[in-house]
Amino acid sequence: MSKKNNRINVPEAREAMDKFKMEAASEVGVNLKEGYNGDLSSREAGSVGGQMVKKMIESYEKNL
Repeated sequence: MSKKNNRINVPEAREAMDKFKMEAASEVGVNLKEGYNGDLSSREAGSVGGQMVKKMIESYEKNL
C-alpha cells in the first residue's frame, strides 16, 4: 500500500498555495476559512481542487 504524500516540497510556497486555494474557493462560491474545513462536503472540497487544477492548466497553456 502506498503512503500518501501531501507535503509541499518548497516550504516557502505554502503561503502562496494557501492564497491560491482561497482565491479558487472564492471563485466557485465555497466558504473556505483558515484552519479546519472538515465541515465542507466532498462536492465543495472537490470543486475547490478542480478550480485550482483548471487555473494551473490555463496558466501553463498561456505560457507555452
